[in-house]
Amino acid sequence: MGPAFASTRRRSVSLSVCETATSKTASTRVSERCACCPPGPLEREKRSVISESGIATDEVTRIDSASMSAILLDVDGVLHVSGTAIDGAANAVRQLRSDGHRLRFVTNNTTRSRQELAEELRKIGVSLEDEELQTIARSAAQTLAGKRVLVLAMPAIVEDLEGIELVGDHADAVLLGGADETPETNQVFSYMNLARAFEELESGAALYCLHKNRWWQTSRGPLLDAGAFVAGLEYATGSEATVLGKPSAEYFEAALESLDADAGLSWMVGDDLESDIAGAQSIGMRTILVRTGKFREADLDAAHTRPDAVLDSICALPDWLDQHARGS
Repeated sequence: MGPAFASTRRRSVSLSVCETATSKTASTRVSERCACCPPGPLEREKRSVISESGIATDEVTRIDSASMSAILLDVDGVLHVSGTAIDGAANAVRQLRSDGHRLRFVTNNTTRSRQELAEELRKIGVSLEDEELQTIARSAAQTLAGKRVLVLAMPAIVEDLEGIELVGDHADAVLLGGADETPETNQVFSYMNLARAFEELESGAALYCLHKNRWWQTSRGPLLDAGAFVAGLEYATGSEATVLGKPSAEYFEAALESLDADAGLSWMVGDDLESDIAGAQSIGMRTILVRTGKFREADLDAAHTRPDAVLDSICALPDWLDQHARGS
């Protein structure tokens, strides 16, 4: 089983984030700069706004374009945590569609097939077609098509790896997926399997990973993710893994291409400063960080990466976009 967490250290995030507050608006202006010279983390204009519905927002930069209608939505931590819906998520997605935004759901989840992940979202009320959900396994299948690949990943994603020859030795590449909350993780990332991967890498195979996440948020607290195993193989072999999922630029570019959208006129909404926010900003996207999932206030305070806005949850997103994408 996964590691136990003492109750005093448990850091599960609340899923109910749309409760009404009584205060109205508080605004503090720090500084302002020309858009052609981006301000640093401590120099940007920062406002704390509480809307009529009671949603607290840190507005970090002013958005003045009405044409930003392509939105990439992270899944884990933004729409649900361990399968339990974030309060208001389904209604927010419904409102975004009604407002005319083009949506793409982007996830680093590597524990289930795209069809299973899409069905899980439909069960919590999020309406989407399977094709609207971009998973890393599909990207891996395209990148590694025709190659002999030793795969350390959850068996559920094998159906999305069509075109890859799965082998146990003499591999062209080694591919690591992510951990999940079941005992199966112990088997996939066992010492024997990692040693087998090490041997293939030492024999010339290339190292790939679906993602390199350090940890992720679950209903029982934060759990170690497979990024630790990727880093271990990198250290042991002196090689560097090619990351196929977030925060790789290629992953975001593929999502935008599916929407026929320009990066500078598109949004990324996520709970992870590194994978979601920094990754999207690397190709020029606008970004919104939500205070759900793996969000930690201390991480935001210490980060060099600054999102364009910070919202309490996705349920605040439709109204925020309606106001700020029009420059109000």
